[in-house]
Amino acid sequence: MLKTRHLIFVGIASILISAPTFAQNAVIVNGKAIPKAQLDRLVQKSGQPDNPQVRDQAREMLVTKELILQEADKRGVTQKESVREQLEQSRVGILVAAVFEDYVEKEGVTEAELKVAYESVKAQYTGKEYHVEHILVEKESDAKAIIAQLKAGSNFEEIAKAKSKDPGSAPSGGDLGWVTEKSLVPEFSKAMVQLKPGQVTDKPVKSQFGWHVIKMMDSRDMKAPSFDELKAQLKQMIASDQNWQKAKFSEMMQKLRAKAKIQ
Repeated sequence: MLKTRHLIFVGIASILISAPTFAQNAVIVNGKAIPKAQLDRLVQKSGQPDNPQVRDQAREMLVTKELILQEADKRGVTQKESVREQLEQSRVGILVAAVFEDYVEKEGVTEAELKVAYESVKAQYTGKEYHVEHILVEKESDAKAIIAQLKAGSNFEEIAKAKSKDPGSAPSGGDLGWVTEKSLVPEFSKAMVQLKPGQVTDKPVKSQFGWHVIKMMDSRDMKAPSFDELKAQLKQMIASDQNWQKAKFSEMMQKLRAKAKIQ
């Protein structure tokens, strides 16, 4: 009886000891444990919501990867010279990209380059921008009826919420925010620029989307964002240019060679 109790105690103890260890693993493949932390990272990198389905998919990916790695060892393919050369080339390629990315991040894009790029972008902010609202309907007759309602004193924003077919602006009373002449279809822009603040088109405006009733809220000269506001975008824009990348990579290698002792 004492021996039976002892065995039960040992069994329970082993379960209690192994449970936390098992909980730390996402899965065990042929005795090889894959940590839960590895699964967590994979789910996080996927950019998808963390739910059981996504976790199951990620777990299957880890299992597939581990089975391939184990089979590669079993077949001895990792010992083949051609395979080892390819693995080394991949490793070097990854390190080259990582080193260059770090170089660009820390010292690649100069302040002078950023300011030149800013002046180029700043020059594009010319002309005017307009704050407009609109009501979009399918039929010209509906647009004419709305214009008549507005002339009779009806509220533009309320009509837009109730009748406009534009899902992007209808909930906000037809408000399109601040726009430029070039950002809209030509028929709309042509009618828009002729309006004064507070004025509504007296005739429906036809475009590929339907019939518009347009209200001008305000207009102003375009103003470029400040250098600091655009700095991060400018850095990304410059760093993505292939010619710039080639020149900077050459610059980086020249610096490395200049500091190196090569015999």
